[in-house]
Amino acid sequence: MINIHIAPYRPEWQPYFEKFNKAWIEKHFVLEALDNYVLTHPEEAILKDGDEILFALHNQTVIGAVALKKIDNATMELTKMAVDEAFHGLGAGTILCKSALEKAKELEEKKLVLYTQSALKPALSIYKKFGFQQIPIEQGIYKRVDTKMELNIK
Repeated sequence: MINIHIAPYRPEWQPYFEKFNKAWIEKHFVLEALDNYVLTHPEEAILKDGDEILFALHNQTVIGAVALKKIDNATMELTKMAVDEAFHGLGAGTILCKSALEKAKELEEKKLVLYTQSALKPALSIYKKFGFQQIPIEQGIYKRVDTKMELNIK
């Protein structure tokens, strides 16, 4: 069995959050100004309002992260989920998604939404596995986004 556990944000782990997300964005797309701000200042961009960043650890090594960002009084956005490429295939993305869903339930949210790109087949597979459904997308804040998904959790 793979030894992966989830831990809450620690300031000393911010460089991992930044590194993992920048790596996948730059591999497939172009890093945008908003990405850079969120990844370099997660305490201000995500955590200051009581939102969450969760980390996946494998044998005490940080290998992935995911954030939950409050949108309104019933909805959170699942965002900035990334796993270190050296650890792909261990199931960390699935564990991160499941943990984010459990955290949203714990926080008594009614709905999770996410924005992604249809070319990211492994990510879409994870989201669909947990019951996310594709819904119409509004004009986005990221140029790379072409897919919006939603999961009702209440």
